[in-house]
Amino acid sequence: MKHSWWLATAYLGAVIGAGFASGQEIVQFFVCYGPQGQAGAVLATALFALAGAALMWLAGKKGFSHYQDVLRFTLGPRLGRLVDLLLAGFLFVGVSTMLSAAGAIFSEHFYLPAGRGVLLTFALVLVLLFRGYQGLMLAYGLLVPVKIALLMGISAWAAFFIDPAAVPAQYGGALMPDPQSWLPAALLYVAYNFALAMVILTEYQRPGKMRAGVAGAALGGLLLGVIVLINYAALSRFLPAVLHYEVPMLYVCGNISLTVKHVYCAVLWLGILTTALANAFGFAQRLSGHGFISYRAALIGGLVLSLPLALQSFSGLVGKIYPLFGLLGIIILTALFIKVIAEAAKSLRQKKLWKKAS
Repeated sequence: MKHSWWLATAYLGAVIGAGFASGQEIVQFFVCYGPQGQAGAVLATALFALAGAALMWLAGKKGFSHYQDVLRFTLGPRLGRLVDLLLAGFLFVGVSTMLSAAGAIFSEHFYLPAGRGVLLTFALVLVLLFRGYQGLMLAYGLLVPVKIALLMGISAWAAFFIDPAAVPAQYGGALMPDPQSWLPAALLYVAYNFALAMVILTEYQRPGKMRAGVAGAALGGLLLGVIVLINYAALSRFLPAVLHYEVPMLYVCGNISLTVKHVYCAVLWLGILTTALANAFGFAQRLSGHGFISYRAALIGGLVLSLPLALQSFSGLVGKIYPLFGLLGIIILTALFIKVIAEAAKSLRQKKLWKKAS
């Protein structure tokens, strides 16, 4: 049970990052599609649970404990190596993006120099990950429950206790996408989030704990879906205003109270920090995997090299990186499901043959 909970926490920590906590992801992928967006959120819940469980079943069955093993098995040696290299590059840029986001939060909402946010987040990532996997587990065990509790509490309050009539209607209509596009939007959302989650989940797989791993990933996926649905309900009540904000949840919090808005800034930063931890750990683990460089040297080197990119515009980095990351996620997710179905069918055939033989 403990292993399942740790794994569910890791899943939540990897997916609920800055984009989720800001509300921008939920607005772009679900809220802007109106009532159909709710169907998309339900579909995303099922896919998160199914994909996580499928990954941990395959990793447990084959004895995989690194995401590179999963990529090679599901995509083949050549394509697996190419996707591995691309994913490593995205993980590196992801570290820079999160450091840049931390600077933006400190500058725009804490009214402190952006450099302080970058350096504080840099230092915490370095200290928390210095012990490797154990450090990641400790950090997620401490940070993720706090982040989730605050996120769910504030979102639930906005969703169920705010009178919509009391919300100022100073915004007119905004350009909305075709409501019929809710299905590809939901699929893309799961795909690009799962690419990073895969890196962390496979590290949590332990020999002899396949059942606990599958249960933990399924639980994490279901919890993710519940949080998406609550967030969707909260943001939907503030349409069309939320369509005009870079950080829609801060607008929502501002309609509750100024104190809640300030508290939510801390939630945003925690989302940035946990995503930075996932990216930095994945990159350092990948770089040290061939034995040419130690994990700690890879961690320090990766963080230091990410600093120049972190000084770039946060929104500019997101606009360039996230669409490509989504495409990579679709390739990974499709290959994973194909392999899992094939392996499950193979296992069933073997059981039938054993029964006939006995």
